[in-house]
Amino acid sequence: MLVGIIALVAAGAIVANGLIGRSRNHHELVEWTNAQAVPTVTLAKLTRGDAEQKLILPGDIQPYGRATVYSRVNGYLKSWNTDIGAHVKVNDVLASIEAPDLDQQLAQARATLASAKANYDIASLTAGRYSTLVEKDAISQQNADQAAADAQAKKAIMDADEAYVRQLEAMESFKQIIAPFDGIVTERNTDVGALINSGSSGRPLFVVSDLHRVRIYVQVPQAFTSGLRPGLKATFEMPQYPGQKFDATLVTTSNAIIQATRSMQVELQADNSEGKLYGGAYCRVDFQVTGDPSKVSLPATALMPANRGTQVAILGDDGKVALKAIHLGRDLGDTVEVTAGLSPQDKVIDSPPETLQTGDIVQVGPATGSASNPARKPNSPAKQ
Repeated sequence: MLVGIIALVAAGAIVANGLIGRSRNHHELVEWTNAQAVPTVTLAKLTRGDAEQKLILPGDIQPYGRATVYSRVNGYLKSWNTDIGAHVKVNDVLASIEAPDLDQQLAQARATLASAKANYDIASLTAGRYSTLVEKDAISQQNADQAAADAQAKKAIMDADEAYVRQLEAMESFKQIIAPFDGIVTERNTDVGALINSGSSGRPLFVVSDLHRVRIYVQVPQAFTSGLRPGLKATFEMPQYPGQKFDATLVTTSNAIIQATRSMQVELQADNSEGKLYGGAYCRVDFQVTGDPSKVSLPATALMPANRGTQVAILGDDGKVALKAIHLGRDLGDTVEVTAGLSPQDKVIDSPPETLQTGDIVQVGPATGSASNPARKPNSPAKQ
């Protein structure tokens, strides 16, 4: 009987333990299933806008002054005195031109002037004599008047010829190609014996650049133009001087938006007393423009494109989701700038599921990059 009682009690304990284990496993399975039904999300890191923000744009360096020198006379290049890289002063002779046609025209004009002057002299003398004879009633007043008019006509012809001579003499001075200002000869496109044609239809004979200062032209996107004012300080870098920064100052803006690029051209100037800066060079300009601390930036992965605009998923204190429309500013690549609809205190869900709707309940998981701890899955009843 004792053995039977002990066996009966043991059998009851085994049955009770099995029932209790099955109930516990079932309860754990229900809890795990419910937990899996609630999506696990991570929160995006929001950053406030800075009082000052950095703006880096490509720039085009140009000389402070640049003159393309052409010839005003036809002829042949007799000699050139300066080559590329030469430092010149204003009115220095760059080259000389032989112009035999112009020389002959000047000689002819001077001869014509001499003839006109002789004609005027005799006409003037005749008019004076006629005037004396009129006083003595030796000739009529009509003859005296005709002689005076003829002298005036001869003087007008002489004045015209004299003006033409001065014009040709001025053209003769253009046989000397001179520097328009102090600078450096950056181009020489001619040589001795070359045919020279007047005008600016072809290549210039010389290019002279004033490089004591340089101008830097930058195309600034429309979104950043509000913070650009004359006097703004900037720095720029050049590929041939790695790690070295040069100072520049914004001097003027075009005050017009280029429709093709939606940008505004601005001009900066920089000192070039060391001679390290060249015209036509590329540089990278670094502006420090005024920022907006009220703006918020967030990862681009937090955006939920929608038919009615861009939205983000906000997690409330009750664990429920609310979809909120926002307005975007600049696209900074990995992050985007939000101009309206979001505050730094909002809890924005990063990489939200596409099926997420307002009112859904979610749970916050570990931050991106940390080790995750998935919920423990109970043993299945089949293994009991």
